Amino acid sequence: MARLTIGPTTFEWGARTYIMGIINVTPDSFAGDGLMAVGDNWVQAAVAQGVRFAQQGADILDVGGESTRPGAAPVSAEEELRRVVPVIRALAAAVSVPISIDTAKAVVAEAALEAGAALVNDVWGLRLDPDLRQVVARRRAPVVLMHNRSRQEHVVREAQLGGRYVGIAYDDLMADIARELRESIALAHASGIPDDHITVDPGIGFGKTVAQNLELIDRLGELRQLGYPVLVGPSRKSFIGYTLNLPPEQRLEGTAAAVAIAIARGADIVRVHDVGFMVRVAQMTDAIVRRRANDKG
Repeated sequence: MARLTIGPTTFEWGARTYIMGIINVTPDSFAGDGLMAVGDNWVQAAVAQGVRFAQQGADILDVGGESTRPGAAPVSAEEELRRVVPVIRALAAAVSVPISIDTAKAVVAEAALEAGAALVNDVWGLRLDPDLRQVVARRRAPVVLMHNRSRQEHVVREAQLGGRYVGIAYDDLMADIARELRESIALAHASGIPDDHITVDPGIGFGKTVAQNLELIDRLGELRQLGYPVLVGPSRKSFIGYTLNLPPEQRLEGTAAAVAIAIARGADIVRVHDVGFMVRVAQMTDAIVRRRANDKG
């Protein structure tokens, strides 16, 4: 069984599903959980959330300082550093689970790894900032390579449901995603990042229509052909909202359904907001689809 050590934790791919808890150090998260909205105590709020997530069973804490919702304004590297570095430093002293930095910027990743992060989660798959490849390779950090076709001109918004992408064309959804992920993998290899440090993410919600996101989850198993662990992040996303006609704070059940199907189709890690609930969803789904040896009957 393939393994990867991230910080203090060894992940055994295929043994069970791992849970990545989302910590949004932003004022404008689409999901309504942006911790900078609480005011001057955002570092303490982020640490409290991380501690709670760890107690609820999160295996990784993913800290991000720039919203990636459809139509979000970009954030400077200086502002992103101001947001995430104190949170990561404080979290690293408060919890024993590994911390991930959700960024596409080399300077932010470098500072985050120095502050105590152990994993880089790049929503642009090493394509946006070429220097990030060297940072990941030099620091020997594991990396998540995500597929992303996001373009601002394809975003439409509705007040209650938020932004979504329209008019995104794929010749064959999963074949195109796999091909473009291979291109990111090739960039990683060229920079000296080893195979066992790579996880792939098909990028649910990133440059995909509602229908394409639904198809992606149903066909997720096709990504197993790449030979890498698979991370998925359906939590509270607009494809759920537009399917059920519900705002982000009412998407728990839709997220649970998407998480369960993704696990059944082969996801190794699920990235979620509602950690306690999704830990139980993952445990139940694992008991059904993985047929673990410790089944208690």
